[in-house]
Order: sequence, then structure tokens, then C-alpha cells
Amino acid sequence: MSLNFSRDPGEMVKLLPKSPTGIVGLDKITEGGIPKDRPTLICGGAGCGKTLFSMEFIVRGAIEFNEPGVFMAFEEKADELAVNVASLGFDLEKLQAAKLIKLDHVYIERSEIEETGEYDLDGIFIRLGHAIDSIGAKRVVLDTIENLFSSLNNQAIIRAELRRLFQWLKEKKVTTIITGEKGDGTFTRHGLEEYVSDCVILLDHRVTNQISTRLLRVVKYRGSVHGTNEYPFLIDRSGISVLPVTSLTLEHEVSTIRVSSGIPALDKMLGGQGFYKGSSVLVSGTAGTGKTSIAGYFANETCNRGERCIFFAFEESPKQIVRNMTSIGINLQDHVKNGLLKFHASRPTLNGLEMHLVAIHQMVEDFKPQTVILDPITNLITVGSVSEVKTMLIRLIDFLQSEQITVMFTALTLNNIVNEQTDEGVSSLVDAWLLVRDIEFNGERNRGMYVMKSRGMKHSNQVREFVISDEGLNLVDVYLGPEGVLTGSARDAQRLQEETGSVLRQHALTMKDMEIDRKRRVLEAKIASLKEEFDSVQDELNKSYIEDELRKEVIEKNREQLIRNRHNEE
Repeated sequence: MSLNFSRDPGEMVKLLPKSPTGIVGLDKITEGGIPKDRPTLICGGAGCGKTLFSMEFIVRGAIEFNEPGVFMAFEEKADELAVNVASLGFDLEKLQAAKLIKLDHVYIERSEIEETGEYDLDGIFIRLGHAIDSIGAKRVVLDTIENLFSSLNNQAIIRAELRRLFQWLKEKKVTTIITGEKGDGTFTRHGLEEYVSDCVILLDHRVTNQISTRLLRVVKYRGSVHGTNEYPFLIDRSGISVLPVTSLTLEHEVSTIRVSSGIPALDKMLGGQGFYKGSSVLVSGTAGTGKTSIAGYFANETCNRGERCIFFAFEESPKQIVRNMTSIGINLQDHVKNGLLKFHASRPTLNGLEMHLVAIHQMVEDFKPQTVILDPITNLITVGSVSEVKTMLIRLIDFLQSEQITVMFTALTLNNIVNEQTDEGVSSLVDAWLLVRDIEFNGERNRGMYVMKSRGMKHSNQVREFVISDEGLNLVDVYLGPEGVLTGSARDAQRLQEETGSVLRQHALTMKDMEIDRKRRVLEAKIASLKEEFDSVQDELNKSYIEDELRKEVIEKNREQLIRNRHNEE
């Protein structure tokens, strides 16, 4: 007999109740928040953001979900906490006055703690219970748990009291966050809290090559599916933002709408209509080939359509870019004033790659652009390896394509292995790749543009000379001379030579026609003379013949007359 333990498709399954944290991105990773009415452990080293994380959980719960909360601190006083989180826009005094939150500082003197079998947390239970009941709290934070056991070494007592604390919190039906310092080789200093918590979230603050990065990982979550990767998070004026993007499935929607590059000749090379909306475009080339100018034209065209654009600059300031673009005929400052164009300029070393990704993600969510430009992405190598930059860009492209946002990257190409690898790595990710190269000939440097690839559309395989002038950007046909492709003055010289040859050929043809006409007239004159001579000879011959005929006729008439006269005489 076989046993069937499979669930009936129509049977309702009771899912684990969850309490949303209100922290951007975290609720998506945890598929709804942390376990409701259960304890969650937030652990990590000093400065990783545990206190801010738990404070935002309390404040968001009170403001957004109408769940009052108690924050019990064992290190910082209430006024110190209020000052520390004021930069995030949290007014704790106002929230306390409205009885939405309650801050309580518990001072524990280590010398008063004796390790005896009678040690317990009953005093904390009474104090915490009163705070919960006073405002009807649904959320509780204990920050940090180590201070309760700072002078205890008996692991049995610590574990027993922790179990009792967690069970008491469950009976009070409050959703709890407990913070703990990361231990040596363990998630917490005592190495025990993670075994009695229903959910464990690890915060990490890493500094690599003097670049700071904060990461979050859900270590365990009883009764729930959750993301298991490390997720970067950012602490700024709006609070904590977690980026829930690591590797998305390739299931995003695609569009058949085309958007112009802003350069008509380039659109013509792309089937006459430009790029696909929501696609990714790479513009690569050596220094001075006009990559930023192409990006500026694309941003200008986006704003001219009444759409929004974010321009992330890693090399030039916004004022530099605006000034430089005016020299080629476009005014980006007007779009900035109209709120259609937003610049974000910073050196790559300002943050780590993950922090850049979080910042871009957050700005895109806030500004809602239709186009994003990153200029240039190769500068990111200063804060990460080639593989790390590629991974970051994969995640960025996946996110932007899922939002149907068109993105343009510029990349500097140099004659070294690192940049070639970066260029190749990025070019394999994008939908369209434009390559601008130097064409040096006859002591002159010019630019040539190639459409290396453009997925899903017919595109030109011809090289076009890329011209930057006061009138803007343009692409012109290159000349093929005896020595290959000709550009710039060499093209003009070849064109002049061809025009000169054409004039000479025309002159030669004219002279030939004149000589033929003269020869024709001479021959016609000769023919006329011969014809006249022939007619004269013919007339002479005819004259002799006629005279003979007349003579014969006269003689015959005379003879007949003589005969008639004789007959008459007879």
C-alpha cells in the first residue's frame, strides 16, 4: 500500500502571517516582511546599520501600518536616538507625543550582574510589558541583546533566558526585532540567538580598496521562501533602501516601438527608425571620438519628446556637459529647468559598485525616467574587477529592461587588455553596439562609426564618417580610394580629383566632337565637289550624245525631204 501525502490542488494552505517592514526592497526579498508576532534577529558588526534598520521598522510601522511600537535600547539614550535618526526625517518626539512609539533606555551595570542560578529577565519583562500595554504596541525592538548578558559566561543560563524571552514575546503577540553584535565565526557574540529566532538577517559593512559597501542577507526564515543572496543596501536621507535585484529571469516584456537617437543619419543606419524602446545601447570608442556627444544628443531627443531622462556622469560635471553640448547645437539646460533631464555626477570611487547600483535603482524609482545614460562605464573598473563590473551591469540592464527603460552606456576603448575585456563583456550584454573609431590617414585624424550589432532590426554594415561641427553631429559616406577608405581632407582631395578628371573628360569629349564635326564637314565638301564634277562629266557626256542624236535626226529629216522632193519632180 502506497501513501499519498501530496496536497489536493483545491485545498487551502495556511501561509505564515507576515508583518511588512516598510523598508524599500526588504519586503520584496522576504515576500511580505518579517514573521508576524515572532522574533527576528538582526545581527552584524559595528556600524553596519542595525539600530537604524530596527528604528525604521518601528517608525514605518507606526506611520504606514498603524502599528505602534516600543524601542528598548540598552546602549543609547532616547534623546541620543532621536538626534541620530533625525537626519532620516524621523521625528521621534512627535511620534512619542502621539503615542505611536515609545522609547525606553535600560541602563545595565555590569558589576551588578552576578552569575547565579537565579539570574533572570523578569525585571525586563515587567518593564517591557508596561511599555507595550501603554500604547498598545504591535512591534518591539530590543537593541542590543548582548548587554543583557555582558558579564555572563554560563551558556545554559543565557540560552534558557533567551528562550524564555522569545516565548514571552510570542505570547504578547508582538512582532519583534532583536539586534545582536556579530561574533567571531558566529552570527552573534554568544552564538546562540540564531537558534531560537524564527528569522535571522545578517548585515555586513565591508571596506575594499577604501570603498565602503553595505550588504544584507536573510540567513534563515522559518516557514517562508526568501531570497538567499547578498543584497546591497543604502542608508541615505530617506532611510534604508535594499536592492532586491541579483539575477532576474529573462522574462521581461519587449516593445516594438522605436525611439530616435537624435541623429537622423544614424537612425537611417538603424533601419530608418532608431533603437527599440526599452533596449540597451553601447557606444564605445577611444578618447575624443564623441561618445558623450552621442549620449547628449540621445538625451536631448528624449526630452524633446516630452519624456524624462537621467544622465549619470562619472567623468564630467553637469555644468561641463551642458557647456560642451552647446558647442554642437543643443541646449540641455532648458530640459533641466523643465524637469525632464536630471544629472547625477560623481566619481566612481564615491561608492562601491553595489552602492552605485542601489543609488541608480533608487533614483530611477523616484524620477521614473524613460531613458537612462551612464557615461562612461569603464570608469567603474576603478572600484571593481572586470567580472564585478559586468555582474553589476547585468543586474542594472535586467532591472531597466523590466521597467521598459532605454539605457545607453558609453565605454572608453584603449589598447590594453583590461579595457578590451570590459568592452567585450559589456558588448555581449547590450542590444545595440555602436563603435566609433579613429581613422588616421595622410597626417589627419578623423572618426568612423560602425554599427557592430543591433538585435532584431535591419542595420547598415557600412562605415560612415562621423563628423562633429558647430551644426551638430552628422554621418557622411566615406570614399573608397586606391589606398582604401578616405576621410576628411583626403576625401575632399579625392572628390576634387574626381571632379577635375570629370571636367577633363568632358573637355576631351567636346574636342573630339568638334574634330569629328570638322572631318565630317571636309568630307561632305569633298563629296559635294565630286558630285558636282560627276554631274559636269555626266552633262558633257549627255551633251555629246544628244548632239549626235539631233544630227542623226536632222540628217534623217533632210534625207526624207530629199526623197519627197524627188517624187514630186517626177
